[in-house]
Amino acid sequence: MCGIVGYIGNKDAVPILIYGLSKLEYRGYDSAGVAVYSKDSVDIVKTKGRLAFLEDRLLQNPLYGNLGIGHTRWATHGAPSDINSHPHVSKKNKFAVVHNGIIENYMHLKDELKAAGYSFASDTDTETVAHLIDFYYKEGLTFEDAVFKAIERIEGSYALAIMCEDFPDKIIAARKDSPLIIGLGEDENFVASDVTAILNYTRNVHFLGEKEVAVVKKDSVEVFDKDKNKISKEISRIDWDIEAAEKGGYDYFMLKEINEQAKVVRDTLAPRLKESHIELDGINIGKKIKNINKIYMVACGTAFYASLIGKSLIEKYCRIPVIAEVASEFRYNNPLIDESSLVILVSQSGETADTLAALRLAKSKSARVLAVVNVVGSTIAREADDVLYTHAGPEIAVASTKAFSAQVAAMYLVAIHFGMELDKILEKEYCEYKTELEKLPSLIDNILTKSHNIEELAGKYLDVKNVFYIGRGLDLIISYEGSLKLKELAYIHSEAYAAGELKHGPIALIEDSTLIIGNATVENLLEKTISNLKECKARGAKVLAIAMDDCEALGDAADDVFFIPRIKSEFAPLLANIPQQVFAYYMAYLLGHDVDKPRNLAKSVTVE
Repeated sequence: MCGIVGYIGNKDAVPILIYGLSKLEYRGYDSAGVAVYSKDSVDIVKTKGRLAFLEDRLLQNPLYGNLGIGHTRWATHGAPSDINSHPHVSKKNKFAVVHNGIIENYMHLKDELKAAGYSFASDTDTETVAHLIDFYYKEGLTFEDAVFKAIERIEGSYALAIMCEDFPDKIIAARKDSPLIIGLGEDENFVASDVTAILNYTRNVHFLGEKEVAVVKKDSVEVFDKDKNKISKEISRIDWDIEAAEKGGYDYFMLKEINEQAKVVRDTLAPRLKESHIELDGINIGKKIKNINKIYMVACGTAFYASLIGKSLIEKYCRIPVIAEVASEFRYNNPLIDESSLVILVSQSGETADTLAALRLAKSKSARVLAVVNVVGSTIAREADDVLYTHAGPEIAVASTKAFSAQVAAMYLVAIHFGMELDKILEKEYCEYKTELEKLPSLIDNILTKSHNIEELAGKYLDVKNVFYIGRGLDLIISYEGSLKLKELAYIHSEAYAAGELKHGPIALIEDSTLIIGNATVENLLEKTISNLKECKARGAKVLAIAMDDCEALGDAADDVFFIPRIKSEFAPLLANIPQQVFAYYMAYLLGHDVDKPRNLAKSVTVE
């Protein structure tokens, strides 16, 4: 979602802010702006549109100073416009604020402030924060106390970076439900919503905890809890390679990340696959799994489809009932959770707002929580009972590719580990699974060497208006993910259906211009899936199938087939998804879309 960068030190702030914001563009945004303490005042430059527009304005109206905050906005309250862009300010620019999150009671606060004589320039919830701090400051509170009093009144989520004209030596940062970090340098310090913004300057950070407030000066950082008690924060070291966050010669981050999938799957699997067992980074559920009578899988978007694969595998290997729900619905369905429940959360960022809310509900009901996340030190990772990190590294493109593959690999590890702890999987079976899992990275590379074939298929079907993905069992789950990628990237209407449900309604939508993408890798369901493909073709649809090598049964059921290497059916979804990703990429690329930044989408969804 919105990106935040702050700097205080001896250097010119503007280049650092612009660089940091450029590293946050992948989060999605519609406007950008900076505030800098310059010549005894806080000066603002902001604009609707891309960061390049802001840079142009700064060339026309340059700002110079050693203290500044910057922001890229993803609109929630108020349409994208220059006025609604951040930073927002109080009267005479006394206070400048950048904000990620949603102030749920902003209308009530706005009415109070209007009654007190404040006028509002924008339609945003954030401007309320600037005026509220100003209100308490004028009542005689210190800068710090005015911030504490303001956030005490705020309902909702926030990551805030705040400047005051009277204090050119500090930035105050605060967070609740939205991520914020403090970067620690030599005679300089940073504030950011994501480590990628500051990796070029420091690798030492504090992760701000829930309802914590930091007073950031160039030579010190003090952190306080919600009761204003000073607390000691651990310094975390970020070990990501800076080059991992660069394009490395590829046209788009997404293409680079697609081609990194063999590595991330290997990095996620290899350290955990021991000779006779799976070792999950000190996760101590262990034998306690025998006391679990129900498992919930909770996630959003692409991560939810990884969770559905986890559900299927855990039920297959462990014979424990698993309920998979999207996080945005989970809390409102009054789930039957207790101390005998295990809740498994999957999130790339570890900051997904709905997933974090599900975690807190689960813990309030005494359930055990296992988080599968990519970002070390993220909020979900810190608050879960157990954490399994996927080793995907930074994923910049908004549409998830390598993070999804790492999540699916993690689902294999969790399901097999639990199955062994329950004595449902014997050592001989484990050795067979281990052999198959160890093949996956090289098989992914094998598929990617044939990506030019998929580019040709994308060119062939570039004019389609409606696409239906179908499959059965695990093939259906991976169809959901394929359909999502095509929607996200190419803006083509696409839906995924259970192949056996076509005749119960969706088949009415099939006409001559329809493209059917059929996943046909589940061996024991193959004949039925082929029958469904033939039903579609008989009604004029074009059929593109994804099947395993030497699948002679397909016959003439498909117009085109992309073959993936042969592997046990339960491990095929990870491979079958690779051509779907590449297909969606080339459809978007050939249609001239911005592959890394699809319209209306954001990478890390930190608002509900």
